[in-house]
Amino acid sequence: MKKIAKSLLLIAFLASFNACNDDEPPLPDNTASFESAAQGFEGEEAEIKIVLSRAVDAATPITVSLAPTLLVYGTEFTTTPAATNNTIALTVPAGQSSASIKVTRKAGVLLDGDESVAFKITSVAAPAVTGTNTELKLSFKAIVSEGTSIQLNGIAGTELGSNAANSVFLDLSSNIQTPVLRNSWDLGFYNDADFRVVINATNGASVLMVNKTDINAVSAKDIVLDSLAVGQGMGKLSLVDDAKGDLTKTAIKEISATDADNKVYILNRQGGSATVLPADQIYKIRVLRKGTGYALQYAKLNETTSKTIDITKDATYNFEYVSLEKGATVDVEPVKTRWDLNWGYSMYYTNFGTGLIPYGFSDLVFINKQAKTEAAEVLTSAVTYDAFAESNIAGLTFSTDADAIGSKWRVTSGGTVGVKTDRFYVIKDSAGNVYKLRFVSFHAEDGGVRGKPKLEYKLVKKGA
Repeated sequence: MKKIAKSLLLIAFLASFNACNDDEPPLPDNTASFESAAQGFEGEEAEIKIVLSRAVDAATPITVSLAPTLLVYGTEFTTTPAATNNTIALTVPAGQSSASIKVTRKAGVLLDGDESVAFKITSVAAPAVTGTNTELKLSFKAIVSEGTSIQLNGIAGTELGSNAANSVFLDLSSNIQTPVLRNSWDLGFYNDADFRVVINATNGASVLMVNKTDINAVSAKDIVLDSLAVGQGMGKLSLVDDAKGDLTKTAIKEISATDADNKVYILNRQGGSATVLPADQIYKIRVLRKGTGYALQYAKLNETTSKTIDITKDATYNFEYVSLEKGATVDVEPVKTRWDLNWGYSMYYTNFGTGLIPYGFSDLVFINKQAKTEAAEVLTSAVTYDAFAESNIAGLTFSTDADAIGSKWRVTSGGTVGVKTDRFYVIKDSAGNVYKLRFVSFHAEDGGVRGKPKLEYKLVKKGA
């Protein structure tokens, strides 16, 4: 009897243990949908994406029909993959969670702007099923969206949603999201009048200045590597950039016109969980002004010969980005007037009782502070999402802090996990368009998928 009792106790304990540690409950059906119901067309090409809730284990065929209005396929536009009898056959490769159609305007074709193409998902093969957004209208002009429902694509592969590999930029007026791998860049160089450099908060980066100007003379002897650790109770806010987006509070000091004032910094390009990369993966950097742009000197920590990358400012973007591993500039965020929100993991801050310290958060939402995007939080006890109208805008207090939304929209522990349904947000973009926006789901416990939050928004007031 004692053995039986012990066995039952062990089974109960294991069941309890597994339940307490099941951070990723069973997922719902894997659905395939367009990212939105409407999309605009700028330039010569447009990309239309079909996204799945998660990666598929086997290659998954999807069939899409198209119906042009005031256009002739092959004469004014084409698609990749090509359409046959107004039907496009796509395949989502095994291990992937999306497929895309590239729409190309034919060279030399003049259009009035009333032209469009209606796309419809007509079939999805197992193991996926058809989702909700099965139809999309592509207008051959820029649009100001009336609003839509959209699922952000934070998952890049098979990683857990709580550690989503993508940051996602979202432009409300065009219904376009841009996922970017968090690990794809290291430094951002400000394109406006000031000379400022940011580190990659979405990769848990940290940086520390060394009181030297000769980058080739700096080595592991100049630092205790553990002093770069941030997150999980470790580190100081001086090691990371300001979470509210204040560029006067970057961890790297403003780049001086006097070269001698620009010191060497040691960069842990990937961290956030009180971890520091090995010395052979740590970089040292020094940034100088070069004309109206920048000159970046960089090397591995113990290397004695540095390399240089020249960075030219481009005012159409907030920042120019550099990957130290690639030794080159890389594309990250969209044109500064073409995104409003950025979702994903990032270094942030918390308080364990002894003051603010850096801390890594999943599912943070930042607004495009540098492009003058603003946001206000509205509690449903004051006015409901459905009832909110243009007449309510005047009573709001908008914030330009990058973390105006931050983590306030969801609960991840200490209560009912899921989206907070007692609030929504009002976003004013750089063109003056005002949208109301609410989060629908982001976790299995609120009917969603971790790493692929769903939200909806509606135009309240069109910009002048």
